[in-house]
Amino acid sequence: MEFHLHDTQKPVALDPHRFRVLCCGRRWGKTTLSIDQMKGRAAIPQSRIAYVAPTYQQARDIAWEQLKKDCAQAAESINESRLEIKLVNGSLIVLRGWESIETLRGQKFDLVVLDEVAMMRNFWTNWQEVIRPTLTDTKGEAIFISTPKGFNHFYELYTLENDPVVNEHDEWKSFHFTTYDNPHIPKEEIDAARISITEDRFAQEYMADFRKTEGLVYKEFDRKKHLISADDFDEDEWNIVETIGGVDPGFRHRAVALTIKKTGSGRYVVSDEWSKTGKTDAEIAEYVAALNWDKCYPDPENQGCIEELERRDVNVREVVKGRGSVANGINVVRELFNTNRLFIIKERCPNLIWGLETYSYDEPKLNPRLDENPKKENDDEVDALRYPLMMDAHDEEPETGQYRPDWISRRR
Repeated sequence: MEFHLHDTQKPVALDPHRFRVLCCGRRWGKTTLSIDQMKGRAAIPQSRIAYVAPTYQQARDIAWEQLKKDCAQAAESINESRLEIKLVNGSLIVLRGWESIETLRGQKFDLVVLDEVAMMRNFWTNWQEVIRPTLTDTKGEAIFISTPKGFNHFYELYTLENDPVVNEHDEWKSFHFTTYDNPHIPKEEIDAARISITEDRFAQEYMADFRKTEGLVYKEFDRKKHLISADDFDEDEWNIVETIGGVDPGFRHRAVALTIKKTGSGRYVVSDEWSKTGKTDAEIAEYVAALNWDKCYPDPENQGCIEELERRDVNVREVVKGRGSVANGINVVRELFNTNRLFIIKERCPNLIWGLETYSYDEPKLNPRLDENPKKENDDEVDALRYPLMMDAHDEEPETGQYRPDWISRRR
């Protein structure tokens, strides 16, 4: 098994730190490096290695063919359906998708490579509960590789080497490389990309620069300002006067229920989330009924779920939908972030945070019209947030009884 690394890949390959974080531009060579590191570890008899991409199909598309080719002569068996290679020396390499990361629970590995980390939902929970324990018995290593996508969990991961508590034993090391650092990519091609795409997109994708996602809907959301810890939230101290909730039903896509605490001063705290796939209307209603919200604001287009909620005596309130309602609701949420009146308990709402940092408008409309709706992607949690917040503002409008998008700013 031969290794062919360029000059900026070699220092990473030789670095002794247990946890290596690589922030790199597109086409820098992260797949080549990943395969190099997996093969190097697999050369040690009886080693167990896992490569994890955001989805199973991506794991197959990104790494499988090259890994299979490079390991062919040393392989005892190659399982195409399970994406597993067993070598004659007893080592095992498995490829998995983050969407089914639970399948790794209870196993042990000497090396785990996590690719496109910025695209992985609910990262911290799955890292701490599923992946990290697999490295305990073996004192195994992990490599985290990604191009950045806003200031999400990958940014937090990248900065861990500077955390004196987490990195007390000098186990974490971060690296930064741009597409220019790959000598096999013609510089003129990268220069051509620089003038043909927006500055922010080039900075993120080619220069591996942490920036707000281009076209982001909730660009006002700031982790430093709007995330609080569960330890800092006491209902009496915050003067909680009401609990409201938003429901976005789904079966194939995610069904979401958000619990929101309202204070006497008109602030809101998203205290919990429930985000699941494969849930029927009856199952969703059963869960929501047990929460005992004062008011429930479900998606009005799902009449079946509304009927199930009402059957369980949930106080269902109307959500107005129609032309301009999405944009108006978005403006309400933006205003709450702008005025620091909307907070989220970070440990309990990872999927909502993901949605806020990825929900965006179609390119290249970076200055969308007021009535323009975002893409229907990563919208389940943010829809469940929008329904109760925009309608709670409507419910408190005393002058006309009609929803006005500027009302929330006029009453602060």
